[in-house]
Amino acid sequence: MEFNASRHHLPRFRLSTAADLCIETVAVASETSNLAVLELFTERRELMSLPVLEQDRPIGLISRNIFLSQMSKPYYHELYGKKSCIAFMDKAPLIVDAAMSIEELTFRAVESGEKALADGFIVSRHERLAGVGFGLQLMNVVANMQAEKNRQIMHSIAYASVIQRSLLRPSEQALAATLPDAHLEWQPRDVVGGDFYHFARYPDGWFGAIADCTGHGVPGAFMTLITSSILTQALQQSGPRDPAGLLAEVSRGVKTLLGQQDAVPAGALAAGSNDGMDAGFLWFDQASSTLHFAGARMALYLLEPGQPAVQAIDGERMGVGYTDTPADYVWHNRSLSVQAGSLLLLTTDGLIDQIGGPRDIAYGKRRMRDILLAQRDASASEAASALLGDFLDWQGEQPRRDDLTFFCFRP
Repeated sequence: MEFNASRHHLPRFRLSTAADLCIETVAVASETSNLAVLELFTERRELMSLPVLEQDRPIGLISRNIFLSQMSKPYYHELYGKKSCIAFMDKAPLIVDAAMSIEELTFRAVESGEKALADGFIVSRHERLAGVGFGLQLMNVVANMQAEKNRQIMHSIAYASVIQRSLLRPSEQALAATLPDAHLEWQPRDVVGGDFYHFARYPDGWFGAIADCTGHGVPGAFMTLITSSILTQALQQSGPRDPAGLLAEVSRGVKTLLGQQDAVPAGALAAGSNDGMDAGFLWFDQASSTLHFAGARMALYLLEPGQPAVQAIDGERMGVGYTDTPADYVWHNRSLSVQAGSLLLLTTDGLIDQIGGPRDIAYGKRRMRDILLAQRDASASEAASALLGDFLDWQGEQPRRDDLTFFCFRP
């Protein structure tokens, strides 16, 4: 029986076991002579390991390579030829039951040392010989099982990305219908990300937000579902015109949902999740051309016509959620009378903190501001494209450190 190591050979609806590696084989009794074993190995060149039985129970394993090496020595035919084959057998081989899981078998094989991987192991059923298995087969099966698990995980994550992007699509559509001169860049570090954005149009203005949740990948994506859902509820209940108040509502919602408390009573369990987000919330009043900004560890960058530098409007140094954020913490709105032609940028730290350049240092705020200054007369889309291009050149061959999200616009 030839073993097929492909993943299609493995069972799909039950856990793989040692039985899936079992190859039927001949065996010899313990009283069999070494000359008889030599003749068997000579006739059966494919035979790599030979189980030894005593009263039909496996007690040892003869390795072809070791046996032939010993019997090729001078005078060994005369000395050992007629003696029992137990002289050259491994008296403590790895013997596993056919029902043993591949996972347990792998640990057992590693524990038994190199001989189980090099010479193989005995597979038994009800303490009777069922066959043999080999280390290469085991490694192939483990590799294929891992590849299949990874394939299934990546398929799930890819579909999760479809869901995450679908949740963001209404904001993209509202932004395109409201601000003709704007660009929103969203690039997860992995297939799914921990950054999200929200944009909504109202009769008297628009609301915009970008947020950087704890983590990236799957954990970060879970946090975006939680925080964006809480933000949506807060907007429905309180409206969009008080960004600072919305930050506070989202923070309280996150702390409640994740069981975060300001103080933990003696003997009580601490909160299981110290998670939250950095965020910038915007409300633009169309009648007065006033922009109201509230930030939680996030700044708004403003370049006004004729000004020589990019101005940073800092947010509060307190994150949304997290165990160390007081439940009654109050964020504050910064109100700006935006001049026509002003260029504004709101970004997560995935842009600023990316390592790169000739000295492998962070991209930084200064370089970001220099790009905005150089693009002061360009459209927001052109400025965003220039910023992204410079960022990618800076990153070079360095791995992406974080999710990347920024919102560049002219009101």
